[in-house]
Amino acid sequence: MVSIKDVARHAGVAISTVSKVLNNYPNVSEETKRKVNDAVKELNFLPNSVAAALSSKQAGRVALLINLNTRTQAIDEIDMRYLSGAINKAAELGLDVNTFFFSMFEGRSEEEIVRYLNSQRIHGIIIYGLSKNDSVLQGLLRSQAFKAVVVDAPIVNENTSYVSIDQEMAQYEVAKKTIVDNRCKSILYIAGKKNGYVTEQRLKGIQELAKELGLDLLVKEGDFSERKAREITFSYAEEKDVLVCASDLMAIGAMRALMEMDIFRPVCGFDGITLMGYAGKQMNTVRQGFAEISAAAVEELHSLLNGGEGRKRILDYRIVRMQYLDIIC
Repeated sequence: MVSIKDVARHAGVAISTVSKVLNNYPNVSEETKRKVNDAVKELNFLPNSVAAALSSKQAGRVALLINLNTRTQAIDEIDMRYLSGAINKAAELGLDVNTFFFSMFEGRSEEEIVRYLNSQRIHGIIIYGLSKNDSVLQGLLRSQAFKAVVVDAPIVNENTSYVSIDQEMAQYEVAKKTIVDNRCKSILYIAGKKNGYVTEQRLKGIQELAKELGLDLLVKEGDFSERKAREITFSYAEEKDVLVCASDLMAIGAMRALMEMDIFRPVCGFDGITLMGYAGKQMNTVRQGFAEISAAAVEELHSLLNGGEGRKRILDYRIVRMQYLDIIC
């Protein structure tokens, strides 16, 4: 098995220097970093280090990698539920949890992220909020350097599992209930973020419904932003019979805009966040169990760390009509 001594000897530096490079210490020259990193790659040191930790039953530290929503001043309830579900399940399974955010890895290469996570003794990762634009993290999953679980991003390989609800069917069902109950003929659909996996899946659901019922469909990108949904509503709502929003936050923005415009249009959302109950009007939405989804992701990672293979795991959801009395304690 390759040791840190072997890396130091191969690079022609001291063992302490190798340690400094692997742990991203400052004041190490670029030339020295290059020598050590080349030696690490040539000797395949990092994967073997992880294997050694696993084989000695020291595995148990996992990383929760979260893409925080910075586009709203409201508390991000979804991320808090994710954290709660993961931490509780990890404690139950005897796993140690470390929390990281996408912003911490901005500008870092795949190799640098691998090296950093290994320096933190991370053996598995759960990624929340991955998009098609996150090329470095996509590469990390393809490399299979870690056992991994992705929430809401349909990526599966031998070392990677995918946990989600059926986004397409959930969007189809909540929109159909709202549209049929209100006998609507034309839809303003406010979609989420461009190049987002859930955006793509939910868009397929509303497109299938519009085709099935022969409805006129106008799609606008709301970027999961309450403000942007509000602006879209002011511009296009009068022309349509119903507003279908790909998130509750956008549905709240749309509903408040309609109230200011003094016109009625049925609105539905997606997620089932508590804030929906304070919107002033009852709205249909998809209630996801975010804590349960996150707990399932931890279970999947635990299975992978114990020799299981990556797979797809689809969980249940409910179509609900959120109102104030449902959410107060």
